[in-house]
Amino acid sequence: MKAVGYKQSLPIANPESLLDVNLPEPVPELHDLLVEIKAVSVNPVDTKVRRSTNPSAGEIKVLGWDAAGIVRETGRDVTLFQRGDKVWYAGSIARPGTNAERHIVDERIVGRMPSSLTCAQAAALPLTSLTAWELLFDRLQVLQNPSSVGNQLLVIGASGGVGSILVQLARRLTKLNIIGTSDPANEQRVRELGAHHVIGYDGLPEELKRIGIPSVAYVASLTHTDAHLKEISEVLLPQGRLAIIDDPVGLDTMILKQKCISVHWEFMFTRSLFQTPDMIEQHKILNNVSELVDKGDVVSTFGESLGPITATNLKRAHALVEGGRARGKIVLEGF
Repeated sequence: MKAVGYKQSLPIANPESLLDVNLPEPVPELHDLLVEIKAVSVNPVDTKVRRSTNPSAGEIKVLGWDAAGIVRETGRDVTLFQRGDKVWYAGSIARPGTNAERHIVDERIVGRMPSSLTCAQAAALPLTSLTAWELLFDRLQVLQNPSSVGNQLLVIGASGGVGSILVQLARRLTKLNIIGTSDPANEQRVRELGAHHVIGYDGLPEELKRIGIPSVAYVASLTHTDAHLKEISEVLLPQGRLAIIDDPVGLDTMILKQKCISVHWEFMFTRSLFQTPDMIEQHKILNNVSELVDKGDVVSTFGESLGPITATNLKRAHALVEGGRARGKIVLEGF
């Protein structure tokens, strides 16, 4: 089958950074689905893995996690899906990626694709939706603790991929007072997604005082956590909660001790990577998000399609993501 992969970790400008290849047909086992890939999207994790992870000698590593497609075969223990079902998912970082004609994925991390979206629109959503949902409800536990400290949620990076979904979920499913950080160019969009207030990135204590909310109970830090940590410690209420998804360097959380602030990491691949007993929660989350999409409560962050899934088009996508020039999710469709 056709696929796109690489033999060694190289800068995206290198002609061999991504290659068109032919690979053996995958075979589903146990809880696996064999999915015909119709569309994929490119996330920062794709570029991070390509830059940092070399495959074993003589092997080809296939990237890609977000996908939408059609179930073509099922493993013997599959109970959630059948042939012909349209599905969407974010895959597992421990298995080959979705930049291939056909892909194997465990049914427990797969959801039913929203009927109101095209495959391209759907492929833009799984990874960010899972990350946002898990951060909000599993890590910050806002529904279990709706008023133990307060109801203010500060989202640092509200206009990004995860932030765009997190703001929508928080507005539709909680009673939180949502404050999002954004640059002026994206301020109106963040408001349209559901933020009650939008502030700048710089000087968080002053920005919050400007809108009359000097302290918050929850912080979702989605970008530049190391640069913002001191200010986060100032604005979080005692016994507040901080959730982080980025890769801060040298994060000294002792600054949070006096206020007894809890720190929660969110990594969407944890459940599939460690085959946790609650792995099926991702199936449930994706189905819940699918219903919200079909009701019009959550909108896709689809930005643009660069055409078929080829090495040339994926190089363009990686370059845009690495350079911070992507506007919405970049999607590729079919082979």
